Amino acid sequence: MVVELDGLSAFPLTPLRDGAFDEASYAGLIERLASAGVDSITALGSTGSYMYLDREERRRVARAAATQAGDVPVMVGIGALRTSQVQRLADDAQEAGASAVLLAPVTYQALTVDEVYGLFEDVTAGLSVPLVVYDNPGTTHVTFTDDLYARIATLPHVASIKIPGVPSAPKDAAARVDSIRVRVPSTVTIGVSGDWFAATGLNAGCDAWYSVIGGTLPEPALAITRAAQSGDHAAATAESARLQPLWDLFAEYGSYRVTAAIAECLELVSSDCLPRPVQGLNPQGRVKVAEIIDRLGLRA
Repeated sequence: MVVELDGLSAFPLTPLRDGAFDEASYAGLIERLASAGVDSITALGSTGSYMYLDREERRRVARAAATQAGDVPVMVGIGALRTSQVQRLADDAQEAGASAVLLAPVTYQALTVDEVYGLFEDVTAGLSVPLVVYDNPGTTHVTFTDDLYARIATLPHVASIKIPGVPSAPKDAAARVDSIRVRVPSTVTIGVSGDWFAATGLNAGCDAWYSVIGGTLPEPALAITRAAQSGDHAAATAESARLQPLWDLFAEYGSYRVTAAIAECLELVSSDCLPRPVQGLNPQGRVKVAEIIDRLGLRA
């Protein structure tokens, strides 16, 4: 399956039940996304807890996503500490039926620019599917420069760059997107992340939104995406503004835990679905999530 790395890519949770992969609930999440009409599904992103899962668990998740997604392309996260581990995970993802892979340069020891480039060079050499560069400095502690984007973007199979947000002012956001676009091949798409930046990024010319909330609440994420794609920037901005209470929760508690609480509130997954030592929201936080879900009419 050929994947177009644009539009809405939804990042679902990888729910656990009693500490083990909850394949039944996961299948329900994937079917929900496919039915909603998302443009792609990204399994095993940060929202999908990839770094907390072993190789066999990740293989099972990749297979389940590819099986349940139907005609919707599936991208699979392959980040790991060692290059050899990443290469094995890339093989597993491709064997599972992934249409693309997502790679963040995961670190413990700080990596030099040449080491980050070398990781992507080594991994892309063995790929037969497109690769998305995952720039997530808050988690990986790796900061990509535009020069590094440009170097990596020339490697075979590199098809998209997931950038960590854009400036809040529309003109500044457009200038930021343009500054990246002139440095990378025209075949490489630019995808915004940080859900509260999505409308601004899409309106500024980003091709894709790599979305946390889209993996659990695809309809409002699609509303933002489709409005921006149609050129109705005001509608995209208004829909994002409507979701500001969610963005405020993300700022207070982190998108990972809030998204899990939403999925639990909607009974899409079991309670305590995150991998220990990570714990879900405290009771006060869960009450806030439920109140906002009801206020925004997101239970349907």
